[in-house]
Amino acid sequence: MTATDKSRLTRLLTFLLALGVLAATTLHSAALQAAPDAAAAFPSRPVRIVVPVAAGGSADKLTRTLADRLSALWGQSVVVENVAGASGTIGAGRVAKAAPDGYTLLQQGEGITLNGILFRDLPYDTHKSFTPIIKAVVNPQILVVHPGTGIGSLGEYVARARAQPESISLGLPGNGGIAHVAHEILSQETGAKVNYIPYPGGGPATLDVLAGHTNATLITLAAVTDYVRAGKLRALAVTTSYRSPALPAVPTVAEAGGPAGFSVESWQGYFAPAGTPPAIVAKINRDIGAVLQSPEVRAQLEAQGFKVAGGTPQALAESLQAEQPRYAKAIKTAGLTLR
Repeated sequence: MTATDKSRLTRLLTFLLALGVLAATTLHSAALQAAPDAAAAFPSRPVRIVVPVAAGGSADKLTRTLADRLSALWGQSVVVENVAGASGTIGAGRVAKAAPDGYTLLQQGEGITLNGILFRDLPYDTHKSFTPIIKAVVNPQILVVHPGTGIGSLGEYVARARAQPESISLGLPGNGGIAHVAHEILSQETGAKVNYIPYPGGGPATLDVLAGHTNATLITLAAVTDYVRAGKLRALAVTTSYRSPALPAVPTVAEAGGPAGFSVESWQGYFAPAGTPPAIVAKINRDIGAVLQSPEVRAQLEAQGFKVAGGTPQALAESLQAEQPRYAKAIKTAGLTLR
């Protein structure tokens, strides 16, 4: 090969390399442009939110409230699908396998952490299968009894459960959920032993205590606020360190004579399948946050007993990391076994 040929070959290779760099840059720029464009166009078809408990509970009520407003905001149907069973893992597993495009979302709370601790085998990875979107609300759990039990205070409840172990039937909105963990901590510290009866969600658990089929339930406050106000259920205590403005007369566990410093706060939030584009996650976060902060929705949720939270996807991710060791320790101390 002559020097002239080598020179020509070098110029050709340089030209091809430059062309390749230009093409890659163009494609990258197009991809960056496409992401915001896709988010701006989202949603262009109906969105499904999976609620992994039975209809009628507080999580279901929250999601249906948001779904109505999001549907109006987006101009698309937002369908709530209740997929109950296995402490919420069936519904969560369904979302984990869905396309990561923002059109299938998961409503979930601290159960996403608890299930990762309590279950030996899950059809998904608690830490890797979901993308956090937003923590929507926080709320207390509340211990309520049927008025026919004759129990009028937390002290009377504990005394009966200690004197007659398992004579009180307590409906749980999910086996191994936050209510179960909270009551196990209470039992550990007071010696109160009850007969746990698990349900697939807060709705069925509430209906059975209203009907007198069970004596009590420990449940998200928002699920039973109206029944307590109407005198159909008697509230004994809330599990947080503060009283709820929705039921200000109901004492905390500590105020009612329970363990000093007792505090368990639950929450509800929303997740997408892992791999959902950040621009779409950010749009859903902004829109849910806007709905939550609207005066009408905020007032409605606070009247039910929720406290509006909000925040970024990163804030929710950090919250999950922070609560994992706390619940793992509580579960071990309470003696709950892996399933």
